[in-house]
Amino acid sequence: MGRYNIALVLGDGIGPELASSANMILEKINDNTTVKFNVKTAEAGDGALAKYGEALPQLSMEIIKGSQGCLKAPVGESAADVVLVLRRLFDLYANVRPAKSYPNVENLSDSVDLVLIRENTEDLYMGWEFQADDNTAISLRITSKRASERIAKYAFEEARLRDNKKRVVAVHKSNVLRMSDGLFAKTCRAVSQNYPNISYNESYVDACAMNLIRNPDEFDVILTSNLYGDILSDEAAQVVGGLGLAPCANIGESFGLFEPVHGAAFDIAGKNQANPSGMLLSIKMLLEWLSNKYSDNDAFRTGQHLESCLVEMFRNNQTTKDLGGKLTTNEFTKLLSLSMY
Repeated sequence: MGRYNIALVLGDGIGPELASSANMILEKINDNTTVKFNVKTAEAGDGALAKYGEALPQLSMEIIKGSQGCLKAPVGESAADVVLVLRRLFDLYANVRPAKSYPNVENLSDSVDLVLIRENTEDLYMGWEFQADDNTAISLRITSKRASERIAKYAFEEARLRDNKKRVVAVHKSNVLRMSDGLFAKTCRAVSQNYPNISYNESYVDACAMNLIRNPDEFDVILTSNLYGDILSDEAAQVVGGLGLAPCANIGESFGLFEPVHGAAFDIAGKNQANPSGMLLSIKMLLEWLSNKYSDNDAFRTGQHLESCLVEMFRNNQTTKDLGGKLTTNEFTKLLSLSMY
């Protein structure tokens, strides 16, 4: 393939520390494999807003547009002015959030390995709100067959490629929201007919939330809409150990944005305490996406190797403070780097 142009968004709070960890691992991969990178950093978030008057300055936007994929550290209060803008600009319709049990990480079950596929462009997150009067606010929700169909297809394709149970559950609340969630459920049902080898069923969102606690290892692929997916994905992350381990991908037809799920954690910013695992697992997702898009098997193998090295560190209790270990952010990253090659 040659070199991949990667935009690295520095973010706020612990963001620059995590971006530094990511850059160290990207350099290690670049120096030791056939997978090569040109990494350009970009400012975005609260710091950029204070400095340039925009949370996503034009220069940063141009860097991201010129890349083949973007790796983003967490940003602060201006997150919506960064992430939502990028999702809409690149039509990143699929939000992909895996949740997996790792050794020596406290969880509800040692055998959880699921992925939540969330529609990323519609629902209440369109921000269509207005004030009816001084005491009443109204939010409008949109659900379309087009968006429901393409996210359903993404979820079934994901299930087809996974080594696990090959099972999709569509999550909605069509017993109450009969038109909007009814359309989503009807569309998912129709798409399921094209995948006879994938087990398909449906769940109301409240029942799904309960079963994520009661039987988390029964899930494989969870397919749902924007708001439900935002809530359930954080729950799933906590089931397997917390947001510090949670990566995320925002995928469109031709572009991908990869980021840890957690926020900027201003309370520990600059203290070299942040757990970079979510950011580093986002690199794994980036590599897998590059592999799929550019038919680069080396990128896929590199992503798998990165995760296996992380798993070995967890197994050996080589972790940051939040997971009961003693390693700083830099120490954790350097130890991972040394273990890779």
